[in-house]
Amino acid sequence: MSNDHTQVQDFFTARAADWDSRFTDDGPAYQAAVDELRLHPGSRVLDAGCGTGRAVPALRGAVGTSGVVLGADLTPAMLRAARGAGRDRAGQLLLADVARLPLLTESLDAVFGAGLIAHLPHPAENLRELRRVVRPGGLLALFHPIGRAALAARQGRRITPDDLRAEANLGPLLAGSGWHMTSYVDEDARFLALAVREG
Repeated sequence: MSNDHTQVQDFFTARAADWDSRFTDDGPAYQAAVDELRLHPGSRVLDAGCGTGRAVPALRGAVGTSGVVLGADLTPAMLRAARGAGRDRAGQLLLADVARLPLLTESLDAVFGAGLIAHLPHPAENLRELRRVVRPGGLLALFHPIGRAALAARQGRRITPDDLRAEANLGPLLAGSGWHMTSYVDEDARFLALAVREG
């Protein structure tokens, strides 16, 4: 997929209305990934590229009523679908580009990004922007509810060596953006890379 914002918006706009109905069994995988962040009541977390907000209720459950849950997405149609599903009751939804977040520096404890890395136009720069809004020692979770091989098979393609989600590529990419990857899982049932903000 092109990283051009217009093409990304067009891709997701065309799929927003039935996005959730296409992936009805992903809920447990989202919950398990959110659990890996080990958020506490009162934590402040961003779902970056939140789409229809499928992670937002799990994030709210983790941070409780005293926490802050934000969902940011570039595509208005995805945010409308999130509101239609009532997910705006669990967090504040923002029409925003993760490349230029309208958030204060070091204002968050964690960022959750489901399916995000493949859609970042400038991955190193964009990961630095996510780092900017997270406090030192805060966490980043890059997640997909199926692993790289299963996703490639679903899309009728093969995994290529330049796949950003490959451990050999992702670790240095994160390190060069001010993150330290602490764990990496790539199984048929899920992909999850966790990183801590350095400095």
